[in-house]
Amino acid sequence: MTNTQKSTEIVTNESDESATVAPAFGKVYLVGAGPGDAGLMTLKGKALLETCDVVLYDALVSDEILAMINPIAEKIHAGKRRGHHSLLQEETTQLLIDKAKEHAIVVRLKGGDPFIFGRGGEEMADLRNVGIAVEVVPGITSGIAAPAYAGIPLTHRDFSSSVIFVTGHESAGKYRPHVHWDAIAKSAETIVVYMGLHNLAEIVTKVMMAGLPETTPVALIRQGTRADQSELIGCLGNIVELVTESNFSPPAIAVIGNIVNFRDI
Repeated sequence: MTNTQKSTEIVTNESDESATVAPAFGKVYLVGAGPGDAGLMTLKGKALLETCDVVLYDALVSDEILAMINPIAEKIHAGKRRGHHSLLQEETTQLLIDKAKEHAIVVRLKGGDPFIFGRGGEEMADLRNVGIAVEVVPGITSGIAAPAYAGIPLTHRDFSSSVIFVTGHESAGKYRPHVHWDAIAKSAETIVVYMGLHNLAEIVTKVMMAGLPETTPVALIRQGTRADQSELIGCLGNIVELVTESNFSPPAIAVIGNIVNFRDI
């Protein structure tokens, strides 16, 4: 099977004189693009971009990574930003199905890692339910990479021996997760919050109610690993005010815990 032509599979039955021709679908690759820095793109992901027929890509995929895509491949923007969805999730999945029926190599290019708050599991299940093969190519997630670029190790023998990753966006699609912030605040020394800027005031209030002191350090990291990465450092007691004063805007992750102080060592 080439990138532009697809073979068919001959299904025969010894009792039938005629043969049934069944179409052979292409394969969909759920590829993690990483957090932005093109140097963090995996070699396997890059190779797929260079040889694919179609790419459906997210809003947060950097221009440098988009430049890796096969120049003759069809490129479809399927990104989602708060309040601005180019395609509904159902439309994205249907497009993947349609393209897999037409082409051999279809890439669903997702920011970060497909299985870390990226709906990759939903897409994989829907594709497999209609008989389309799926392969996942992991990517580096921003919750790990952005703090590293900011000089914040998520674990350290003297600061943090446990870390939790949690979404701060509690209204994604049909499933509306209820995050138990009180349990999270008590169970890990470092909390990494994805998509938490919009609900930051509520998150801060809940973790302080659970017992975290207002002096607990907080780092907000915007555009992690990109050339314009920026950080806003504060504590639970003042971080919401600092965001308002500086007009700090998403996309950003939050790191909560004493490990934030390591960047000053």
